[in-house]
Amino acid sequence: MTVRVRDTSPGSTEIRLEVDVAAPAERTFAASTDWDRQGEWMLGTRVRGTAQDGRGVGGGIEAVTGFGPLAFTDTMVITGWEPPRGTYVRHLGRVVRGTGAFEVVERPGGSTFVWSERLDLPLGVVGALGFRVLRPVFVLGLKLSLRRFAAWAERHPG
Repeated sequence: MTVRVRDTSPGSTEIRLEVDVAAPAERTFAASTDWDRQGEWMLGTRVRGTAQDGRGVGGGIEAVTGFGPLAFTDTMVITGWEPPRGTYVRHLGRVVRGTGAFEVVERPGGSTFVWSERLDLPLGVVGALGFRVLRPVFVLGLKLSLRRFAAWAERHPG
């Protein structure tokens, strides 16, 4: 069975992708916040909980994305923690700034995982043009990762 990821993004600096998961909302939420294991399904990324182990409002998450000299660190603080419905973050890094949400919607036969980002692009017009070029590659990688997430979350111990 092919897992389909839906792109419901509302704008050029906003990304919103959805994937159905054949697991209850509680398991999907637990899988989405298993920071230390996120690298098992997220392409080219290693994540760890920092402050409060990435649990609860004020908790911290650090993601290193990329390879070798092209890697960058995305530091986040949790601004909303609503198990099993959602985790909300603010990106604090130099490269990635803005807000993100990892939401879980219960549905018959499982749940839907929604990944969304609202980015504050650096470098003004240059950053906006650069993101216009990079966005399709970023979204493609994220879609592949979310397909992997769906299968991984279904096996997650919760």
